[in-house]
Amino acid sequence: QVQVVESGGGPVQAGGSLRLSCTASGLAFDNYAMGWFRQAPGKEREGVSCISRGGGSSYYADSVKGRFTISRDNAKNTLYLQMNSLKPEDTAMYYCAASFFQTATTICGGRVGYWGQGTQVTVSS
Repeated sequence: QVQVVESGGGPVQAGGSLRLSCTASGLAFDNYAMGWFRQAPGKEREGVSCISRGGGSSYYADSVKGRFTISRDNAKNTLYLQMNSLKPEDTAMYYCAASFFQTATTICGGRVGYWGQGTQVTVSS
């Protein structure tokens, strides 16, 4: 049984930082492209940042380039998202996603096999 579990969300002031973590079990982690998506109230879910199976390539939405950094530790079956210089418009539910043998670009384009339950990030001004 595949489980994808996020952690690390919470309230933060504008300009602050958070690090999200996602642990996946029940799958061969290094065969899966991984990614972070977010959904704000009244908006569609969007791909924020995604990373290839080996970690050698990544994708970032324009809105987070230069502020967010995605990484993965295949030995720990864990995905990370370091979020710096947070803005109120980053407020959303953040979801971890896994997809078998996809690329960083295609998983962020929506080819997702498994979703986590989400972790809320709230940035106050």
